Amino acid sequence: MNARRLLAIAYKETLQVWRDPRSLAIALLMPVMQMALLGYGVSLDIKRVPLCVYDQENSQTSRELVQRFVASNWFMVAHILTEERAIRDAMDRATCVGVVTIPVNFSRVLATTGAASVQTVFDATDANTTNIAIGYAQGVIAQTTADFQARWAAAHGTAPQTVGNVDLEPRVWFNEGLDSRNFIIPGVVAVILGLVGAQLTSLTISREWERGTMEQLVSTPVTALEMMIGKLVPYFVIGLFDAAFCLCAAVFWFQVPFRGSLGTLMLTTALFILVVLGIGYLVSVRIRSQLGASQVALILTMTPISLLSGYTFPIDQMPAPIQAVTLIVYARYFVTILRAVFLKGSTIAELTVPILALVLYAAAIIWIAARAFRKRLD
Repeated sequence: MNARRLLAIAYKETLQVWRDPRSLAIALLMPVMQMALLGYGVSLDIKRVPLCVYDQENSQTSRELVQRFVASNWFMVAHILTEERAIRDAMDRATCVGVVTIPVNFSRVLATTGAASVQTVFDATDANTTNIAIGYAQGVIAQTTADFQARWAAAHGTAPQTVGNVDLEPRVWFNEGLDSRNFIIPGVVAVILGLVGAQLTSLTISREWERGTMEQLVSTPVTALEMMIGKLVPYFVIGLFDAAFCLCAAVFWFQVPFRGSLGTLMLTTALFILVVLGIGYLVSVRIRSQLGASQVALILTMTPISLLSGYTFPIDQMPAPIQAVTLIVYARYFVTILRAVFLKGSTIAELTVPILALVLYAAAIIWIAARAFRKRLD
């Protein structure tokens, strides 16, 4: 391998990137746009769910119950209903996600027996939001019930029933506030690096074919390995720059806790960048059209990263055959590493399996890509 020829190819590729507005936009603008859109637009937290209230009693006790829903910050009162038939209209018009119906004898039953019931109706067209909202509503009702029962017991001179009660005292580690942003943002880094890296390198060889400069490259003494390394070096540097930007944005802008080692993170990030660059280069060698190569690279990166890496959907909740498929998805291991380093502070020793998987992927992809390029015009 000749260092002078390798540097010449790297310099030539750097100039092509610098002079190509599309490549510059992918390298510099796309990470900023994707970080902003995914960081702010993707959230699993459900807050201020719009509720409609049909309070048939309209007493102090019933209004207190409604206020407890609002005070939880999980719900907001979107509309007060005055008749039962308005419930269906409110749900059909999407005025609210759920309706709380308080019966006319709510206070009397509560004062007499110490327990009363209310009805909640939720729109289940969005099953995820509905399931979370029902859980929130059950929490509000449970706390309100406990308070009302304590008041009733005190008013009647009896002690609250405690025999046989089991209290759950939950403790959560690594994401103490249960903030979905801390779970999502590390995965966004993998999405951006996969998209940018594969898109840029998918244009390397196909660009030479479309511009008619492949004949000149083939006539030079540059070897296939020198060609690949020289063309990938500028994009590897761009990938590291984009990774540094995304990591800084995650920690300092989105306030995601970072508890691990920067060295571990950068090492694994470099391995992941090598994988996506190798995939993009391999696509560029096989497809001589820039448009076709970029589309294939998009499919090979975005589909597995967004759907099968655990970034969007938990892998352990997938069907067993799909879980088996995720074992060959390279992004799965990087997403696991990112979350473990960010939130758990895991070390290299604790991440041996996913790191080894990335090493094997990087070695295999680079080897295949190097053998795929032939200095021929046919």
